[in-house]
Amino acid sequence: MLSAEERSEAALALRTAELTRVGIAPLSASYPGIDVTDSYEIQLVNIALRLDAGVTTVGHKVGLSSKAMQEMMGVDEPDYGHLLSDMACYEDVPVDTSAFLLPRVEPEVGFILGADLPGEDCTEADVLAATEAVAPALELIDSRIVDWRIGLVDTIADNASSAGFVLGAARINPTDLDLLTIPCVLRRNDEIVGEGRSDAILGNPVTSVAWLARKVASFGVRLKAGHVVLPGSVTRAIDARPGDVFHADFGPLGPVSLGFKGNA
Repeated sequence: MLSAEERSEAALALRTAELTRVGIAPLSASYPGIDVTDSYEIQLVNIALRLDAGVTTVGHKVGLSSKAMQEMMGVDEPDYGHLLSDMACYEDVPVDTSAFLLPRVEPEVGFILGADLPGEDCTEADVLAATEAVAPALELIDSRIVDWRIGLVDTIADNASSAGFVLGAARINPTDLDLLTIPCVLRRNDEIVGEGRSDAILGNPVTSVAWLARKVASFGVRLKAGHVVLPGSVTRAIDARPGDVFHADFGPLGPVSLGFKGNA
């Protein structure tokens, strides 16, 4: 467990790395006593600073939602981060890679909430009742830890490595789809770089959203009407380079794209 001073110091180091685009050593190396609670509190320090500067919370993301990623990190549950208004990307506006350290892209089934979710006792039925629509999405992830040398506490403190997101045009009622079998083919330029299905997300993306609602409640956070929830990637993350255009086709859920610009 870290002191309040150490948590503030670690939060400042992450924020400075994000602004200067110079990665830092893993927090787990710099602060051997750091634990998961410390990491979430460090994340919240930086989120609070951004909210104080006028940014708003527009949703949340779940990370480590596949069994393979959990086994790699040595954990038995996902983690989460915040989606903020200044993280929104757009299909018709290329993202400048120079604003990031080592950006990567993940395809996700986005949930748009039409009602607030309950907290500690949230169920999958609650999620379905509160979801106004699902949408094709891409998450832009980045690590302020040098060379992506992250452990669990590092990625949690670093807003679960989240850096941006974009939603495709489609908005479909969740009852009109089989949420377990939504396919995804991810292309970087003309090359297929990932294929997956929505049940890669904890067996059911709805399960991921319900877990998130229960988890954030322990930190005094709620998932609210209008929020976007990204429940986890259906494929592995793919590096984004200047000039790349990513296109994810989610079959019945529709497509979403994101382009990148900048110097190689």
